[in-house]
Amino acid sequence: MFRVLNPSGSQPREISEVVNNIMNGKTNNTGSVTLAVGGATSTVITDERIGFDSVVILTPATSGANGFGYYLDTYSKGSVTVRHGANIMADRTFKYIVVG
Repeated sequence: MFRVLNPSGSQPREISEVVNNIMNGKTNNTGSVTLAVGGATSTVITDERIGFDSVVILTPATSGANGFGYYLDTYSKGSVTVRHGANIMADRTFKYIVVG
């Protein structure tokens, strides 16, 4: 986790540190998920940064995840459902970012 600013005010040095980290790509909105195995056709990503209007972008992190079809639905405060085919491989892991 990266530093966040106090909503009631922060020191210039703290503000500079946070802004510089943002400019260097440290935006604290990433995670990873491994799809459920067996006969499951959905996996829930639970992340407090997800909201109803968020965009969650997944990218394969393992060879088993590459080319595996999925789509996202059922956005709610703190989670989104990944719909996918039945998965027999335990290495279908994705990295994700949450925007908005």
